[in-house]
Amino acid sequence: MSRSLIASRSTAATRHIIGGLAFWAVVLKIEAATQATPELARALASLLPQLNATLVAPTQPELAAVLSDPATTLLVASENGAIVATATVIVYTTPAWVKARIEDVVVDERARGRGVGEALIRECINVARQRGAQLVELQSARRREAANRLYPRLGFELRESNLYRMKLDGDSPAARARAGKTGRRPK
Repeated sequence: MSRSLIASRSTAATRHIIGGLAFWAVVLKIEAATQATPELARALASLLPQLNATLVAPTQPELAAVLSDPATTLLVASENGAIVATATVIVYTTPAWVKARIEDVVVDERARGRGVGEALIRECINVARQRGAQLVELQSARRREAANRLYPRLGFELRESNLYRMKLDGDSPAARARAGKTGRRPK
């Protein structure tokens, strides 16, 4: 089951002349993924390990389940038709807030430093706003220096909090993949 496109932002390629040299700017398009295509699965298989070497990309059926989740929007950034970045926006309701959480933000190492991450996060914020979120949260590893400089520029505040995590099943996705097992998510 696919959802309609929530947002699409694109910039047209433009011709620039600097110092007598002409060049064309790259076209960046950001949109909500609506289908679990082989191209998207391959892109995630390439991108997710750049975020964390232990991450295993979802299979196409698992990806289809992500895309059919009404709380989840998977944004894809493409340059000239090639997927170069992704981010996931999850909107959920608590007794106090309608919150959005931005997860798994990753820009291909070859596309970094060109504003792709900033454009992607701005679109995540737009999706959160369109879906009624009152608060947007995200988490970034300390070693991601560029990301940690970007988020305050976009209005995020660093919080004094502790993040706790508990894995509810025995095997990590990476361990299951090494063992040839599937079933990343309960049905």
